[in-house]
Amino acid sequence: MSAQLQEMPQVRRMTLTDVDAVVAIEREVFLFPWTRGNFSDSIDSGYHCLVLEQGGHLFGYGVMIIGAEEAHLLTLSIAAGSQHKGWGERLLRHFIQVAKERHARSMFLDVRESNHAAARLYERIGFRQIAKRRDYYPAMGGREDSLVMELMF
Repeated sequence: MSAQLQEMPQVRRMTLTDVDAVVAIEREVFLFPWTRGNFSDSIDSGYHCLVLEQGGHLFGYGVMIIGAEEAHLLTLSIAAGSQHKGWGERLLRHFIQVAKERHARSMFLDVRESNHAAARLYERIGFRQIAKRRDYYPAMGGREDSLVMELMF
C-alpha cells in the first residue's frame, strides 16, 4: 500500500491571473461581493493581496493595506466548502505577521455586525471592538452596521 503525499496549502501573493477564481469565491460567500476591478486595482496599487492555495486550487484570499504604522484588513474570505477548518485563522495570522514585518503597530478591520463567527475569530486572536459604523455595509432591505475592531502589536 502506498501513501500519497498531499501538497500542503500555501499562502502566496495574489496575481491578476487569480482574480477570476477570487471573484468566484467572493460571489459564493458574499451577497454584496467585490468586483473584479476591486481586486485588480488592489493588486495594481501594491496592496498586500494574498491567496490560500493547495494543489493549484485557490480556496481563500485577503487584501490588506499598510500605512502610517497601521494595517487595515479590507477583506478576507474562505470558499464555502473549506470554511470551519481553521483556514481563515491561518490566513489572518499570516496577514498579522506581514503587518508586523512592515512595522505596523496595529491592525484594523470592519466586520458586519451579523457576522458572529468572524467576530468571534477576531476576538479569539486578540482584536477588540473600538467603534461601530452605522449603515456601513449594504444589506438586503437596507444597510447594516459594521463593528470596527483593532489589534495592537
